[in-house]
Amino acid sequence: MKIGIRPYILAETNWKSVKQQSYTVAILPWGATEAHNFHLPYATDNFQAEYVAIQAAKKAWSNHAKVIVLPTIPFGVNTGQMDISLCINMSPSSQYAVLKDIVQVLNKQEIQKLVVVNSHGGNNFKQIIRELSLEFPKVFICTLNWWQVANANNFFDEPGDHAGELETSAMMHIAPNLVLPLEQAGNGHDKKFKIKGLNEGWVSAQRQWSQISNDTGVGNPKLATKEKGKAFLDEVIQKVAHFFEELHHADIKDMYK
Repeated sequence: MKIGIRPYILAETNWKSVKQQSYTVAILPWGATEAHNFHLPYATDNFQAEYVAIQAAKKAWSNHAKVIVLPTIPFGVNTGQMDISLCINMSPSSQYAVLKDIVQVLNKQEIQKLVVVNSHGGNNFKQIIRELSLEFPKVFICTLNWWQVANANNFFDEPGDHAGELETSAMMHIAPNLVLPLEQAGNGHDKKFKIKGLNEGWVSAQRQWSQISNDTGVGNPKLATKEKGKAFLDEVIQKVAHFFEELHHADIKDMYK
């Protein structure tokens, strides 16, 4: 089926259309380029961020929310994967610089709301947003991790952390042609920290990926299905779309009750 120009996706639309719109919410999908076990593509995070952003924007647009999806940023923080071929790292300081440039444009053009739809566990925009809030106080910036929007335990036996059942199921729905047969996937077994505090999670440190996983996966993908992926994504998209609509209508000078 042929898809026409979608006016809520900046990469597809044109100046003739854009100059007639008064966008209120910019949506920035942000992913990563990294290995995802043996069976998923390097751009898994990018496909997922873009899919959620676009599908949620479609629903919001149909309810007259003036949202616009910006092109996906394809690189994330991969400092723990530097010895895994072609895992591309963008340091947090570089992410700050990229996000600052984008917010500067939005601020100048009076689009005062920005949502970063994050798809990579290594990305953490909280401190960047804090800093940018001082530089651009008129722009409301927020971020969400799409895989945390709905309760994964309601959909998956073992969601996993990276290229496991959740991500594999999602990709089976989003881009099934890029997912290898599951018999070619590793089991996603990962080694844990020996130190108690690190293992329990109340002490934080970077993991060296090649030392914790033989296949770059963390979480067993073997029970993944496209049906599980669709069901989970449908709930995620519904909730994200509703958030986009609420943000469209929100007065950023009156955000509290």
